[in-house]
Amino acid sequence: MEKKEFKAESKRLLDLMVNSIYTHKEIFLRELISNASDAIDKIYYKALTDENLKFDRDNYYINIVPDKKNRELRIIDTGIGMSKEELEENLGTIAKSGSLAFKNENELKDGYDIIGQFGVGFYSAFMVADSVTVITKALGSDEAYKWESQGADGYTIDVYEKDAVGTEIILKLKENTEDENYDEYLEEYRLENLIKKYSDFIRYPIKMNVTERKLKEGSENEYEDHIEEKIINSMVPIWRKNKNELTKEDYDNFYSEKHYGFDKPVKHIHISTDGAVMYNAILFIPERIPFDYYTKEYEKGLELYSNGVLIMNKCSDLLPDYFSFVKGLVDSEDLSLNISREMLQHDRQLKLIAKNIKNKIKNELLSLLKNERDKYEEFYESFGRQLKYGVYSEFGSNKDILQDLLMFYSSKEKKLVTLDEYISRMTEEQKYIYYATGDSVERIAKLPQTEMVAEKGYEILYLTEDIDEFAIKMIMSYKEKEFKSVSSGDLGIEDKENENNTENEDTANKELFEKMKTILSSKVKDVKTSKRLKSHPVCLTNDGEISIEMEKVLSSMPNNEGIKADKVLEINVNHDIFKALKEAYEKDQEKLALYTNLLYNQALLIEGLPINDPVDFTNDICKLMI
Repeated sequence: MEKKEFKAESKRLLDLMVNSIYTHKEIFLRELISNASDAIDKIYYKALTDENLKFDRDNYYINIVPDKKNRELRIIDTGIGMSKEELEENLGTIAKSGSLAFKNENELKDGYDIIGQFGVGFYSAFMVADSVTVITKALGSDEAYKWESQGADGYTIDVYEKDAVGTEIILKLKENTEDENYDEYLEEYRLENLIKKYSDFIRYPIKMNVTERKLKEGSENEYEDHIEEKIINSMVPIWRKNKNELTKEDYDNFYSEKHYGFDKPVKHIHISTDGAVMYNAILFIPERIPFDYYTKEYEKGLELYSNGVLIMNKCSDLLPDYFSFVKGLVDSEDLSLNISREMLQHDRQLKLIAKNIKNKIKNELLSLLKNERDKYEEFYESFGRQLKYGVYSEFGSNKDILQDLLMFYSSKEKKLVTLDEYISRMTEEQKYIYYATGDSVERIAKLPQTEMVAEKGYEILYLTEDIDEFAIKMIMSYKEKEFKSVSSGDLGIEDKENENNTENEDTANKELFEKMKTILSSKVKDVKTSKRLKSHPVCLTNDGEISIEMEKVLSSMPNNEGIKADKVLEINVNHDIFKALKEAYEKDQEKLALYTNLLYNQALLIEGLPINDPVDFTNDICKLMI
């Protein structure tokens, strides 16, 4: 029997593939089962065009047979088989795909797909096997053949005896090493897991003899092993079923079976698209945040299938980061697969699917917000932070997509409201969307800076998360209304009389304020009369784009660059405290320094900022008490 060599480029490709292309050795079973499914598909297609050929689905299946004694694994199908010429053509040249040629010759278009279009998957068997034997008999042929190979050194083809049409692949597994346990591919539970993981939705039965522990006949407590043939795969994927046939319970069960989470999804999205790209998808919006969601270990992405065969467990390209909480899968017949099913081209089809999915998720969230407010707020409590990160990231390029999904606590409504709801309640004279920042709703409600805005009857959004103001700064305006912090220098509230009084007070107290500014040295940019304070004696505001709350967030980061807000100390000249300041300025400069430092530290405490020197602060308090 003459041994034939692979072509030179095939030798190099075989070595590359076995050592580099596939991420996990377990992939070999998926590839061989997919090829077996292709072989049955070919008979099915021929039966559609040949009236003499009858296709009875009960006669077509794939059989997996582990043989521990001989350390062999067999994959048997009842498909179309191969002639000697086809063995030469398909298995003699790596990346020469019989499936692709079959599809081209028969001009198969939409609605019918052959999985293995690149002819590489068969050779993944050499990742786990020292030798591979293929025994095959083609449909309509009287002769069968045996193809054998030990890898890159070549292969032999010989006439063989085989009664039934179809193909049997026999893998002689490699010996175990310190790093690899090849025996696992002979274990029933491991084979079952791999079939369920990668090939659960192959449309033909995948059969295997499994050992079942059953109660011995006539006994009440004695058990014995029974070997039974079992169909391992479910065959019909839920995403290809008609939506009208499925219930919420069906989707919830699928969510649980796929181990997407221990919770129940807030919402599911079932997509069937026949447009520019054909695909089916089931997406889930979880109820609760995964424990590792904000860690490096968390992997975003959807499961990606090609015609029911799992290609990637986490395809991150299908989801934008701001929707990384979404779970689910996509199955498409239109994706271009390059070299192996693990290497996906980032092509037009994938981008179209990703864009469509992004829009579907947004629309579903908007629908949830509109029609099931309680559920949306439940979702937002878990994942609102991620939406805000999405607004802030990528220089705000996603703000138009996400801003309608954002919610903040309202000073008027005493609950979460959307930006659109805020805008709808604005009065004609109100120029800005006002917001205040702080650690909690309770603390923000007590902030001195909110007094003037609240007195005007304007609604204030309470921003309680560290990302909030960064996101708002990136949005800049919503429906032509700019955002304005209650701590900003100019609140945009017209009050000519108050404006004139403030200017007069600044002029009259110029020397006092300059002295206080000198006492505080570089701690504040300015000291001036406050237009916003009503009952409180003092507060800090910011002059510039960096707010005091943003300073707090930035200072807590590992790569803190010492970025500071330009702080302004505002004094309520109508408060009794101001009288004490003026008296100290006129009579006791030491007491003025004491009061100035106390007021500044008081303003820091109100803002939740650390006092520069707690010892000096406590000493100053003691001086007041003596």
